[in-house]
Amino acid sequence: MRIILLGPPGAGKGTQSERIVERYSVPQLSTGDMLRAAVAAETPVGLEAKSIMESGGLVPDAVVVGIVADRIEEADAKNGFILDGFPRTVEQAKALDAMLAEKGIALDAVVEFVVDENALVGRIAKRAEETAAKGLPVRKDDTPEVFKTRLDAYKRQTAPLSDYYAGTGLLRKIDGMEPIDEVTGNVTGLLDGFREKAAL
Repeated sequence: MRIILLGPPGAGKGTQSERIVERYSVPQLSTGDMLRAAVAAETPVGLEAKSIMESGGLVPDAVVVGIVADRIEEADAKNGFILDGFPRTVEQAKALDAMLAEKGIALDAVVEFVVDENALVGRIAKRAEETAAKGLPVRKDDTPEVFKTRLDAYKRQTAPLSDYYAGTGLLRKIDGMEPIDEVTGNVTGLLDGFREKAAL
């Protein structure tokens, strides 16, 4: 099972990722984690990324795709993987498609969590208030101002992926505003359907 999760910050991708990992025994691949691991392992692509980062540059799409390409060859990803946080742009999606095609690997689905943005901002503000009320430090990302900035960046850069993947026929939309367990039920219903089809 090879899937991409899409949705704005706060849509519940992290929570659902954990549940998918647990249920289907496939790894969740975070580009940040993969980048750090490649640098630490001193792989050719990791060394390239390290020199770019040390000079203060942004790691180009080709290098990130190279890191994903190496990671999906590892044993734990043989039965599938979840990509969350990558691709972030249509250009990255096209580069990812080309790399997967070269390997003869096909994505099963792109699952987009559809949420109401105003409700999302309210949800984040409430989470920040509850955290502060418990005397715990509030994550910088959870302040409404920072969250709105992240949401704007998502709408500019990443939201166009919805149309891109709809055009490939891979996009499946899930209502992310439902209770967490209901969202999980809808996601697993969708993914179980793909597994059954693959087994035929």
